[in-house]
Amino acid sequence: MRHEAPTRRTVLAAALAAAATTASLTAGCTRHGTGDDGRAPRATPTPSAGTPAPSAPRTTGSVLAVKIDNVAAARPQTGLDSADVVYAEQVEGGLSRLMAVYATRLPAVVGPVRSVRESDLELLRQFDHPTLAFSGAQRRLLPLIGKAPLLPETPGRKSAAFYRGTDHPAPHNLYLRPAELLPETPGKAALTTGFHYGPAPAGGTVTAARTVRYPAARFTFTWSADRHRWLVSMDGTPARTTAGTRLAAATVVVQYVRVTTSTYHDVLGNYTPYTQTVGTGKAEVLRDGRSFETTWSRPAATDGTTFTGADGSPVDFADGQVWVVFAKAQGSSGGSRSVP
Repeated sequence: MRHEAPTRRTVLAAALAAAATTASLTAGCTRHGTGDDGRAPRATPTPSAGTPAPSAPRTTGSVLAVKIDNVAAARPQTGLDSADVVYAEQVEGGLSRLMAVYATRLPAVVGPVRSVRESDLELLRQFDHPTLAFSGAQRRLLPLIGKAPLLPETPGRKSAAFYRGTDHPAPHNLYLRPAELLPETPGKAALTTGFHYGPAPAGGTVTAARTVRYPAARFTFTWSADRHRWLVSMDGTPARTTAGTRLAAATVVVQYVRVTTSTYHDVLGNYTPYTQTVGTGKAEVLRDGRSFETTWSRPAATDGTTFTGADGSPVDFADGQVWVVFAKAQGSSGGSRSVP
């Protein structure tokens, strides 16, 4: 049964109050807290005193998206192998961060959880009022989060859903219990990504491995005929979960996008890249040990992204986890993006 929708003013007020609470958290905050350069904080503050703002009613059937830390000190991560889609993006200092999207399976724990970026708000518009779990945000980004059509969930709002682990140093030790946010999985229908699934297309180029490099990070996907999956390595090291499971994707997408510079930056003065996921461009789809040249298209933020071959027909993905790595398109402008 669908919940009675609240007024826009009520939802916005609740979201802004919750976001303001999370700004006080050291973990994951930029400029006004811990930087995203992987350093430990000077001190470990607690959330602001007071009662967290109540969660706004969410639309039944919405996905859960979680911002995941991806510096060396945060690995191995927990719960990534259960995600339906994993997005990789460049952040400050040329490092990388992940966004894991869950619709068909919810692991017991996910993390380490870190802060949100402006690009994430555009990326998440493809879903119907998704729940976004994160640890904090740059203070000037909070009004945009409050206006976004999503449900923000942070330690300040749902303290029972988050906890500090002991396996990593702070700030790389904040974890989420997804069941505290989603009592049940919304199902595959909630994955309104625009992806098509089906048999492998004809053609393609035999590919043993593919590496995507950022200035201070890299991802390598190596085809395993035995597992019929692309084994994931990050910064030259095989990627595993804390349970020892090797991360492996059924389909990998290297999506070439326009990357500009926003006016947001961290405590070291590193400006936040803005990854533009609305528009069109080139992409490589890796599946079944082959690479397929495609064109991606996402006309509006509320649309999913389609990937088509030279003949204009959709390129089907293999069933299973999808990794989408956003890479800077050749000739992509480095110009700044103004903040509203």
